[in-house]
Amino acid sequence: MYQGVECKIYPNQKQANVIQMTFGHTRFIWNQMLDMLNERYQNNKCLKMLSYSKLSSLIPQMKREYTWLKDVDSAAIQCTVKTLSKAFDRFFKGFCKYPNFKSRKNHKQSYLSTIRGNNIRFNHNQRYIKLPKLGWVKCKTSLTHIENDRIKSLTVKQKASGQYYIVLLVTSENQTLPQTQKNVGIDLGVSDLAITSDGQKFASQKLHLKYQKQLYYWEKRLSRRRLKAKAKGIPLMEAKNYQIARKQVARIHEKITNTRKDYIHKITTYFVEQYDVIVLEDLNPSNMLKNHKLARSLTNQSWRTFRIFLEYKCQKYGKRLIIVNPYKTSQLCSNCGYDSGKKPLDIRHWCCPSCHMEHDRDINASKNIKHIGLEQALVT
Repeated sequence: MYQGVECKIYPNQKQANVIQMTFGHTRFIWNQMLDMLNERYQNNKCLKMLSYSKLSSLIPQMKREYTWLKDVDSAAIQCTVKTLSKAFDRFFKGFCKYPNFKSRKNHKQSYLSTIRGNNIRFNHNQRYIKLPKLGWVKCKTSLTHIENDRIKSLTVKQKASGQYYIVLLVTSENQTLPQTQKNVGIDLGVSDLAITSDGQKFASQKLHLKYQKQLYYWEKRLSRRRLKAKAKGIPLMEAKNYQIARKQVARIHEKITNTRKDYIHKITTYFVEQYDVIVLEDLNPSNMLKNHKLARSLTNQSWRTFRIFLEYKCQKYGKRLIIVNPYKTSQLCSNCGYDSGKKPLDIRHWCCPSCHMEHDRDINASKNIKHIGLEQALVT
């Protein structure tokens, strides 16, 4: 079993230049190979797609023609060709769209490199990592301890904010948690991110409101500086004031994303530690987004991320996740099963007309979700 570990790095100016050079060289290889394959198909549409081994055999010839390709990590160039080959394989199987050309104007850049001998390793205190063609690069000290022999590959990427990160693919050992003999149903909401059948409520952070003023301040300047640059005929890539505002907006969005992910990680880890069977509702946010009054709040909840985190953590820690249809879970009484019909969103508490039990709308829904999930578990 593999897992990805993301870590922020702090390259010096010379190392940053080498990283940017590698971005450019791998992008050049990708575009050249893709253009060759497109031209080959246009000349003869009956020809079969070239395999990865045949595509990689063209790399030495390209290095002789473009000698500057030798200045960067050779494994990164090899991985670029392999990624392109896999992209075509996925396209022919109907899993993705046709591969596109890469642009240097994209603010997100990355390249992949594989482990070869001892070319990628941490030092004794995990504060520096050795990367091909870069040497020792300072990394974030909060990174958990990772044995060097567990590292399989590495991706170096630059985000829109201009910060550099590495993503390590490492082997994961068996981390099954002890059984607690407890089950829980989870209802996802807007005012509260998650409501459990035990009565616990995990409040929503509402980060889009917290950083609303900062985003408004910099997005307004970003728009003005873009218009000024266009009026003066300056390309946006060369407009320094525009780039400063763009990076500020990207940093705010990155901070919101990191804060939200950290919060969801803590909640989902708590669930897999406390419960053996977790029942979650299968929501379809696309239909809910038609309500324009709640669209922004719904998208900022990241329900899909919550489900993805739970899925892989249950698999990793030996717990069970059951996904159920949330049909009428807010209408049925969890005590007697009476259907009281649809209720407006402003009704958060109601009394069952049949058994006269007082219900919290969200807790009642999570109890119904738990009952449905446990019934499915008995059938399967």
